[in-house]
Amino acid sequence: MHLARFFIDPWIPPAGARAAARPAIKDRHSLALCATLGFALALLTTPACGKKRGSPNWDSAGQAPAPAATHGTSPRITAARKAPAAAADSSGGLRFVIYNVKNWLTMDRGLGRKDRSAVSKPAAEKRAVIQLLSLHAPDVIGICEIGTREDLAEFQAALSASGVDLPHSHFSGGGDEVRHLGLLSRFPITSTATPATLDFKLNGSAHTMNRGILDTTIQAHGKSYRLLGVHLKSKREVADGDQEAVRLCEARLLRHHVDAILTADPAARLVVYGDFNDTRGSVTLKIITGNSNEPTGLTAVPAADRQGERWTHFWELQDIYSRLDYITVTQNLKHEVNPAQTRILDDPQWSAASDHRPVLAVFN
Repeated sequence: MHLARFFIDPWIPPAGARAAARPAIKDRHSLALCATLGFALALLTTPACGKKRGSPNWDSAGQAPAPAATHGTSPRITAARKAPAAAADSSGGLRFVIYNVKNWLTMDRGLGRKDRSAVSKPAAEKRAVIQLLSLHAPDVIGICEIGTREDLAEFQAALSASGVDLPHSHFSGGGDEVRHLGLLSRFPITSTATPATLDFKLNGSAHTMNRGILDTTIQAHGKSYRLLGVHLKSKREVADGDQEAVRLCEARLLRHHVDAILTADPAARLVVYGDFNDTRGSVTLKIITGNSNEPTGLTAVPAADRQGERWTHFWELQDIYSRLDYITVTQNLKHEVNPAQTRILDDPQWSAASDHRPVLAVFN
C-alpha cells in the first residue's frame, strides 16, 4: 500500500512573531500564527498510514505508469453505483482482471484477540473487493481463493449490484476442499475442459494439485480466448512435502496441459494466468513460460502500478513485497495486448480487500 507522505517546509517565524505568541493572545495576527503552528505540528506528529511502497522492477520492459489520479474512497457500495461507462468497452477490446481475493470463503479466523470458527470473509473486506473492481469495469475476472459455488454466486451478485454484470461463470478446483478457482465473464463461455491429470508423486507420496487448473474458453468480439487459471502452492511450509518442490510439480502439470493444447491446436489463443506464488526469475516461472521465442512459449505481460512498481502481494508476517500474480500469453496474442491500459491496480481499497493487488490486461 502506498504510504501517505507529507512535506512541510521547516518555516520558523521571525523573532517579533515569536514574541507575540504568548499565552495571553490579544490580536488576530497572533491567533492566526498559533493556528498555523498548531496545524503544522499536527501534520508532523500524524503517523503515516498503510503499508510501504517498495519493490524492485522485475523486468526492464513495460509500459510507463499512467498519470496519477485522485480517487475518493466510499465507505460502502450501493446497488445504484455504475462502473465507468467510458472504460467498459469503448474500443471493442477485452478487459481481463486476475485477482486473489484472499479467502472469500468460510474458515476459522483470528478476529481481534479471539479465534472464531466457520467465519466468512469480513463484510468490509468484501465491500473493498467489489468497490475496487467496479472502478475498472472488467469484462472477465479470473479469481483465486474463492470458497464454494455459493461464494462465487455471492461474488457475482455483489458485482452486479455495483454495476458490473458478468452473467457467465465457471467454478473449478483440485485437492484443496476449501479454496477454489472461479471465473466470471460478460461474454459467453463456449467450452470448459479438465486436464488429463492433476496427480503427481513427490518423494514416493501421492499428491493432487491443490487448486487444479481452471480451463475455460470464451468468445468475445468474434475472437476466441482460452483461459487457464491456477493458484500454485504457497511459500508456506507444509508437513507433507517441501513447499517449493510441490509448487514445481504443479507448474509442470500446468506446462504439460499447455503443451497438450498447443500440440493439438498450434493456433490456440491461450491466456495462462493466476497466483503463481513465485517470482519472475524463479524455476517455477521458467517451467510455465518455457522459451518465449518458441511457438509453445508464453510471455508474461508487463504490468506496473501508477508509480511504476510491479509487486502484487504483501506478506505482512515477513514484511515482503513480491510479484506473484501474472498474466501470460501465447505468441499469437502478444500483439493484441494494449500496454498503455495494462497495469497493476493500486486503488486505495486494495489493502482493505486482500493481500494481493489485481492485474488488469486489456486486449485490443
